[in-house]
Amino acid sequence: MRNKKIKFRQSLFWDVNPKNIDVKKNAPYIIERVLDFGNDKEIKWLWNFYDKNLFKKVVRKSRNLMPQTKSLWSLMLRDK
Repeated sequence: MRNKKIKFRQSLFWDVNPKNIDVKKNAPYIIERVLDFGNDKEIKWLWNFYDKNLFKKVVRKSRNLMPQTKSLWSLMLRDK
């Protein structure tokens, strides 16, 4: 994980206060939400911030990702 922070949009995390999100403790939640609903800037931040193994693990084990999102990222992460 890198230290660069991002300001989360309220519309991305509509069910919680974005200011209270811990990027380490809530990593799976953040990854799922950004992959499903994030914009290009947020996806780029996610890709650069989190370890690729964590990224793969979340995509592989998530029960919350939309099926289309899970399929897309499973293909994109196949060789990473």
